This record gives sequence, structure tokens and C-alpha cells, in this order.
Amino acid sequence: MRVLVIDTALESCTAAVFENGARLGIRSEVMARGHSERLGGFVRDAVAEAGGGFEAIDRIGVTVGPGSFTGLRVGLAFAQGLGAALDRPVVGVSTLAALARSADQGHGTTAAVIDARRGQVYLQTFVDGRAASDPQALELATAIAVLARGGPWRLVGSGAALIDPSARPAPSLSPEALAALTEGLTPGDHPPRPLYLRAPDATPPTRLPGQARPVAPLSGA
Repeated sequence: MRVLVIDTALESCTAAVFENGARLGIRSEVMARGHSERLGGFVRDAVAEAGGGFEAIDRIGVTVGPGSFTGLRVGLAFAQGLGAALDRPVVGVSTLAALARSADQGHGTTAAVIDARRGQVYLQTFVDGRAASDPQALELATAIAVLARGGPWRLVGSGAALIDPSARPAPSLSPEALAALTEGLTPGDHPPRPLYLRAPDATPPTRLPGQARPVAPLSGA
């Protein structure tokens, strides 16, 4: 099976093509923003490097979060549009599952932890490649207490050092792990929908564009 995988949910913009586990083409760059401007070119170049063109792609995999609200929406929109144009299935892959797979290749006890800011982390545990808990957004102290009840855990992700300051730097999300999950997951059971574990930090505007600001009443009126 030849798969195209896309990741824009965390700290990188990545597009890669794999066939039966072998990497055929990849474009990846660390970036905090600008995914929408770069992703199309990355996909084009990764597919060109792989050879065979877009028609050779059997399945598309895309990270669905948790992660950057803006970044993951860019990847999801692109993957869904491309899947519709090619008439290919699109698989949504959790970034927590992909992080765990990057570190343990589906073996052992692993806790994927993403720094969610504001004193919180996104957390999910895995045993031999299978989810041992639901993905959650937790206060840091709660996450530490949850992990203390099991394990020992191999910590992976940007929040690992928050849980254990002595933790060694763990691998980031690898395209190989994303490709393996894309091949193994059933598209119908893992649709490309964003995995939001908490509300976005941005707040909606209080007035419409062009609408006058409300006038405060005069004191004493």
C-alpha cells in the first residue's frame, strides 16, 4: 500500500510518501506558522520524489490533534480536499498515538504528553501499541498523579519534561509512525475530524465588522 501522510498539528509541516513501510519521498520543516503557504508545495514535491504521481497513492493519513488549532485545520482541509479529488480514503490519526508509536514502535508502556500551555497537558497512555486510556486535557498535577498510578511509562512529547524534568529528550512525531498507523487503521473508524480536547484560546468578537461600539451610559443617568 502506498500512503501519503501529512502532519501540521505540532511543531513541523511534513508531507511524506511511504509504500509498505519504505520511505519514497519526504518534505519536512520545523515551523510554528505558515503551514498553509508551504504544505501544497511539500506534498507536490514529496509525491514527485516518490514517482508514479498522485494516482499511485492508495490512502492519505493526516494528524487530527490535539495540537495547534490553526495548524491541524490546515492539514485536515488539505487532506480532505485531496482525498475527494483523488477519490481516496483519508485516515485521521491522533497526534498522541503517532507520538507514542514514534517512541516505542508499538511495544512497551508509553505515555504521550503534549504541552497544552496554561498549566495543562494533553495525555494518553499506550500499552504495546494499544490505547490504555482516553486522550485527555489535564492540569499538570493531575496528569502526574494519573501516571503515578501505573507504569513505569516511557514519556514522549513536548510535555514529557513537565512530568519528569529528568526525562531524556524523546523522538518527535516521525513520518514512519504516521505512515504505519495510516496503513493499519480502518478509514471508516478513524475519520479526518479534529480532535479538540479543550476550547480554543481565541475568543469570538463581541461585535460585527462595522458595528458601532456600545455607548456606556453617563454616570448618574
